Amino acid sequence: MSLKRAFDPVVDANTRLLILGSLPGDASLAAGQYYAHPRNAFWRLVGGAIRMELAALPYPERLEALKAAGIGLWDVIAGAERHGSLDADIRGAEVADLKQLTEGLPDLMAVAFNGATAARIGRKSLAGVEGLRLINLPSSSPAHAALGLAEKAAAWGMLGSLLR
Repeated sequence: MSLKRAFDPVVDANTRLLILGSLPGDASLAAGQYYAHPRNAFWRLVGGAIRMELAALPYPERLEALKAAGIGLWDVIAGAERHGSLDADIRGAEVADLKQLTEGLPDLMAVAFNGATAARIGRKSLAGVEGLRLINLPSSSPAHAALGLAEKAAAWGMLGSLLR
């Protein structure tokens, strides 16, 4: 197993919605980009929620478009041992300091968890934080095949209403 580290948060003072994943997978770590696996639906799902074709943009422009929409990104795990990319293989997780991050975002209204692992760890980490709406979303990962893209898009689509 190898130690894998999360990326830095993508946030600014205008972040109103924070989307938290678990820990970047191997394709993302290799590319140095959030949600870089070509079959991960994240960019299509969040793009659909804000009515913007994010997947077609170069990565730096995707991040700028998210920030302009009031969306931030990070992960609930700062680092862990993991062979491969599956959440089930995470060992020795070091939980990210979500409370500190959220306290530094004055306009933050909601935190959305991308998948069950992110929701389980993130909800526990944010227990006791007042004034935030916590939202569980189906994972955008291709490993979460229980739901099709249309079903995932229906769940993720409600994020747009939080930003208007």
